[in-house]
Formats: sequence, C-alpha cells, structure tokens
Amino acid sequence: MKRINNIFYSLQGEGRNTGRAAVFIRFAGCNLRCSFCDTEFETYREMSSEEIMAEVEALLPHTSCLKPLVVLTGGEPTLQVDETFVDFLHEHGYEVAMESNGTRPAPKNLDWLTVSPKQKPVHQRCSEVKVVFTDADHVSDFGLEADYYYLQPCDTGDAQRNKVITQTCVEYIKQHPQWRLSLQTHKLIDIE
Repeated sequence: MKRINNIFYSLQGEGRNTGRAAVFIRFAGCNLRCSFCDTEFETYREMSSEEIMAEVEALLPHTSCLKPLVVLTGGEPTLQVDETFVDFLHEHGYEVAMESNGTRPAPKNLDWLTVSPKQKPVHQRCSEVKVVFTDADHVSDFGLEADYYYLQPCDTGDAQRNKVITQTCVEYIKQHPQWRLSLQTHKLIDIE
C-alpha cells in the first residue's frame, strides 16, 4: 500500500518537460521540512498499485491512444516508490519521471529523474538538477552530474519579494550560463 496525497492530470510546469501532459502521483510524507515548500502532503489515502492505476486511467481522455508521462512527486517519493512500482507503470505503457530531493536512492529504472537537492544527495547522476533559488549565495548542484541544470526562483508568496528573487536569478544565470531558468508555469497560468 502506498500513501497517496493526490493524483491529478495536468501539464508539467517545471524543468525540461514543461508543457507536457502528465499524470501526477503525489506521495504523502517527506524526510525534509523546507521552509519554502508549497505542498501539503501530510494527509493521504492508502492505495494499492491497482487502485492507483485505476485512478490514473480514469483521469485520461479516452480518445487518445497515447499514454502521457507519469510524474512521481511528493513529499518525497523515494520513501515509498521502488523498482517494482516503476515496472508496474511501465507495464501499463507509461513513461515514468520522478521528482526527488535526492536524499535517498531512486529506482534505477526511471525514465527521468529530477533532483532538487537541499543537502548533499546520494545520487551521482540524474536527468536534471533543479535548485530553488533564493539568492546567489545558496546556489549549489552539490556535485550532481545531469543533462540539464535549472534554477527556479523561490515563490515566497510575496509578489515584491518574488520579483526581486526572479531578477536576481536571471542576473545569476547570465553570469553562470551553465544554468537555465525554470519558472513554475503551472502557477503562472493558474493550473494544478
């Protein structure tokens, strides 16, 4: 049984896969308590893999034969997701991505791994690194090797502060072009 906070169908709002249709499976619980976290993940339903799949399939348009991306997120999905669950999703025809804080090993059979490190991660390699940017003094990829490196301006809930953070982030990227800007487009266009 998995502790599931929410399952929903939307567009990926961040990183390399921005704009892709995706089913998000949000797992409850996290081993970190980040002050800027915008996810309420303490409430959950206990669900079997089959119950999760039934809910995923019910969300999808029946007119499409293409299976979208499934994004495993949280909380921290590595607390509950293993290679067996990823295989289960693959068997149903899904491409599987995970968004992790990097503090625990991720299943090796993922199609895409995004690590948003807050401390030294256990991973050596991932598909993309996404660092939440608050200021230039706190930018670190913690030595992770990735195909893509993103800075995402922190959403503080204060429009003026967010504007300053975003402008500072843009200037940082101009000085450090190995980084790319990732905006939370789902928030900008007001979707889940």
